[in-house]
Amino acid sequence: MNKTQFLRQFYNVRQVSYEPDYPLSKPGYPAAVLMPLINREPMTMLFTRRASHLRHHGGQVSFPGGRMEIHDDSLLKAALRETEEEIGISHDQVEIIGQLGRYRTISGFEVTPYIGIIDPPLDLKRDHNEVASIFEVPLSYLMNKKNHLVHYARRKDGQHPIYFIHWQQQHIWGATAAFVRNLSNHLGE
Repeated sequence: MNKTQFLRQFYNVRQVSYEPDYPLSKPGYPAAVLMPLINREPMTMLFTRRASHLRHHGGQVSFPGGRMEIHDDSLLKAALRETEEEIGISHDQVEIIGQLGRYRTISGFEVTPYIGIIDPPLDLKRDHNEVASIFEVPLSYLMNKKNHLVHYARRKDGQHPIYFIHWQQQHIWGATAAFVRNLSNHLGE
């Protein structure tokens, strides 16, 4: 899939079904992530692996982003600020093409994923304190639901889905995998 094909499918008007999120009992903390699409032939999606010492989600695969801070004017600005802080990609390198629906997490966040396209070459500067590594996965692999796994976990208030996508030695799961799955739903793959 290239940029033109992606945009054609992304902007195609249709009813989109999102995967169920975690039903929070009170409003969650506002947060945002950037789902960076790298404009290669074929396109890839960029992920980070969080540093293992971090208090929240240490060692897990994620998208750049985080909690909205008091000085952020919007969730989008929070996602772009965090992206620059974590991996060195400035906001002017990102072409924002849209967003997915808000997703509530078991850790108490309400996350808005923004989709942005970035033209190579990439001059990544990871924050070693926050990011252990950066990698890319072919977008076509991620959009193919045959590569998605769903496990149901029982909690006191019922069963909740947990999503998994395995790529080589990487294990993308939880909210990050749910964002990918929601994008796949949006594209109608």
